[in-house]
Amino acid sequence: MPRLESPAAPTQQSSAEPCVIVIFGASGDLTHRKLIPSLYNLERQGVLPKGTLVLGVSRTEMTDDQFREKLAPSVEKFSANFETSRWRQFSQRIHYYPADAAQVDAYPGLNQRIHDLAQGAGALKSGGSPNILFYLSVSPDLYEPIVESIGAAGMVTEGRRWCSLDPASSAWQRIIVEKPFGVDLASAVSLNRALGRVFEEESIFRIDHYLGKELVQNISVLRFANSIFEPLWNRNHVDHIQVTAAETVGVGSRAANYYDSGAGGALRDMVQSHLLQVLAVVAMEPPGVFDAAGIMREKLRLFSAAVIAQGTDVPRLAAFGRYGPGEGSSDPAYASEKGVDPSRRTETFAAIRVEFDNWRWAGVPFFLRSGKKMAAKLTEVVITFKPAPTNMFRKLGVASAADRGSLNRLVINIAPSEGISLRVDGKVPGGGLKIASAKLDLDYAKAFGGEHIEAYGPLILDAIKGDLSLYKHRDEVEASWRICEPFITSEAIRASIETYKPGSWGPPAADLLLAREGREWHNPRHDEVR
Repeated sequence: MPRLESPAAPTQQSSAEPCVIVIFGASGDLTHRKLIPSLYNLERQGVLPKGTLVLGVSRTEMTDDQFREKLAPSVEKFSANFETSRWRQFSQRIHYYPADAAQVDAYPGLNQRIHDLAQGAGALKSGGSPNILFYLSVSPDLYEPIVESIGAAGMVTEGRRWCSLDPASSAWQRIIVEKPFGVDLASAVSLNRALGRVFEEESIFRIDHYLGKELVQNISVLRFANSIFEPLWNRNHVDHIQVTAAETVGVGSRAANYYDSGAGGALRDMVQSHLLQVLAVVAMEPPGVFDAAGIMREKLRLFSAAVIAQGTDVPRLAAFGRYGPGEGSSDPAYASEKGVDPSRRTETFAAIRVEFDNWRWAGVPFFLRSGKKMAAKLTEVVITFKPAPTNMFRKLGVASAADRGSLNRLVINIAPSEGISLRVDGKVPGGGLKIASAKLDLDYAKAFGGEHIEAYGPLILDAIKGDLSLYKHRDEVEASWRICEPFITSEAIRASIETYKPGSWGPPAADLLLAREGREWHNPRHDEVR
């Protein structure tokens, strides 16, 4: 079980300080599609601290100018309101250092380059060192070697910082770690220990871009700032909760290098990381104060109450599938994708049932599912409420809400568009009493305006500020692996994996997972998806 220690309060500055952002894996897809465009948008919005520099690190030999030229098309494609003149100005803050980050002998030169850049930008602290934000955008097998090399090179001075007479004037070093955080519980524990040997926990930022999505953050506001919802948010009124993340695309080129490597699959890739974090925001208790320490504490309490699947119950609580060939197209089945070993029986669809044995949620099932080549691109949370205790309209020939299949349902759309809808019953106009359900809809963008912001930007800015509110504590990571590990290691689930039709909502076993209890998935038609 996770340790229920109180997470240390993060050392958050009142404003973001300039720093050198060192991106390991600078030639990779994430850097080009997400990180640099997000930093450009932060600069365009005027919130990236002046004096902040970016140093990309990768093995490819390139000059600063060549690196900037390679980045330009991606920034133009993936950033909002691209302006050539602004990009040219911002790109002068981007630099490059060719090195193999897994080799410890690369770090003296890297350290010197960081200091030279910071000095040139006037970004050195009073102690003569810069603030550094390391970003691990590399293959997960390089995480530990890079962290160990950073430590061996003496680039982390956090301990000496707190011995200083004026800690606020001393430099800080922080690290952002991309998922996956391990491939199972043992590897996650090992990674956390490696990070902890070099960085303080308050300086480790385990990023989950789902937590940067506006509607995920808004779930807390919806619950805790509206008195109409919180009294109903418990086992007395909620029948069950679903969290879905569906994609219409297949695995494609990710199969050989990641998805079918023994470290991938829908459960590891999506459920263990993103969906359990969304679930935690939905189900945690209200923190006394809405800050990083309070949020982390309540997530840990929730995960500690998870009922871990055991023995013969494990196959009954999960459903795995992998997509078949496309009908009328040349799209291959997953088992025929390039680089896939069919004998691994890696799942492209996973659904699990989870319960929490605590006062608020005892007896309420949570269903989580994620899949490739599904009927629609969709990320949503669905809270289905229990029916009214009695049907007072029965003498008028009106069936109960349960019999009509029209239970009150709150749907929180996270992607592709953001919005909230509540299904309620009402009388159909005209003579007699006829009841039908209708939706009360809130389109987030129409209601509140503002441009769409890529989640990585605000999350990187939070790391610069030292704000851990939207990041994962080490115990959250390990607890989520404990929940998922029985399903990952179950030979019975792998042996019963089903093939499902592309463009469907997954294998029949997923429907059976809910049908056993008289429930069904919320499967909107394509034209109902925002």
